[in-house]
Amino acid sequence: MEKKRSGNGKRAVDPGAIRPGAIRPGEIRPGEMIRLLDGAYKGRRIELDFKTPLDLLVATILAAQCTDERVNRVTAALFKKHKTPRDYTRVPVEKLEEEIRPTGFYRNKARAIANCCRALEEDFGGKVPRRMDDLTSLPGVGRKTANVILGHAFGTPGVVVDTHVTRVAARLGLTRETNADRIEQDLMRLIPRDRWTEISHALVLHGRYVCKARKPACGECVLADQCPRIGV
Repeated sequence: MEKKRSGNGKRAVDPGAIRPGAIRPGEIRPGEMIRLLDGAYKGRRIELDFKTPLDLLVATILAAQCTDERVNRVTAALFKKHKTPRDYTRVPVEKLEEEIRPTGFYRNKARAIANCCRALEEDFGGKVPRRMDDLTSLPGVGRKTANVILGHAFGTPGVVVDTHVTRVAARLGLTRETNADRIEQDLMRLIPRDRWTEISHALVLHGRYVCKARKPACGECVLADQCPRIGV
């Protein structure tokens, strides 16, 4: 049976595909939440296209205030031209700005890419480091970007906290914090370490396509039976 699609053309979550089981309304059980998210999103890869850790670092910088779809259209050509940090630092910043212009805020993003790549050359031998402390030492790279790279490029578990995860975690009552680092700590305590990357990515997708900031699609939500809908 063909699954219905949401208004943005993405395949919508089928609420009938998973049975929540005997859960009291408004009660969040982390194990059950993980099971339900697995049923809806297990195996879904990050939506930014990349082949190397450097590609993912650049794509993540470009994704700020921009859709992954638009970033992928830009990086399809960008990654063919620039394969090493030196490629990015050697090109005039004005040219890099033009290459990434469709992603918005292109001047700031071009400088961020150039500065990161310069630091990679000077401090890490032109390689993207594999440690959180090293990644967050790069100009403009915070824990969110570092966890994206660690989890999706290197397979090191990490909890990504973006605007979607912040919203979903608050609505589900998983945290009362508003600071991203504290939200990350709360989720790390609730989710088994070996599932940090996968489940936080599921929360990203859930926030992007179902638990939206405006008009959340509660009727399509696999977590609806245990969601207290805080703030909705």
